[in-house]
Amino acid sequence: MLPTDPTPPAPGRVRVLLMVLAVVAIGGLIYAMWPAAGPTAQPSNQARDARGPEATPGGQGSLEVRLGDLKQPPPGPGETARNPFKFYVKPPPPPPPRPPIVTPQPLPQPGQPGYQPPPPPPIALKFIGVLEKNGTKYAIFSDGKGQPLYAKEGQTVLGQYKLLKIGVESVTMSYIDGRGVQTIPMRG
Repeated sequence: MLPTDPTPPAPGRVRVLLMVLAVVAIGGLIYAMWPAAGPTAQPSNQARDARGPEATPGGQGSLEVRLGDLKQPPPGPGETARNPFKFYVKPPPPPPPRPPIVTPQPLPQPGQPGYQPPPPPPIALKFIGVLEKNGTKYAIFSDGKGQPLYAKEGQTVLGQYKLLKIGVESVTMSYIDGRGVQTIPMRG
């Protein structure tokens, strides 16, 4: 249940609050009506004579008029394609010239001079470590399909690769026929 007799706020607090609100309102009015900064002087687009007024003919404040310059006829209208009463879109520039068409030379076929057989595909094994058993080093491989594969130098792996050398961080392998010698780094 709510109390029926609320106590009114202290009269001093109400006065202070009203004075603060009045000061804020007056400050806002002054800020809104305050004139902006006056117009600043714009720089002149005319070039100034570097010699100064003393170096001009006749000195400072000279009123010399060259009447011969005034008797020349005004320049005539030049040739122009401008029409201020018609909308005109400039045509696009011409396209760049096309590069010349080069016909490819036919590749040499097997048995012809210059023929190089394509390189064999990379060996699809991952070298994952070295195992030493009874003084013999075995390289451990993974083909990503099943159990790890073990081989020592000179053995074949998966019936198509020959292990040539086992190093500390890599192995050297080739296909059984000796093509495609590759060094496979250890990727643990």
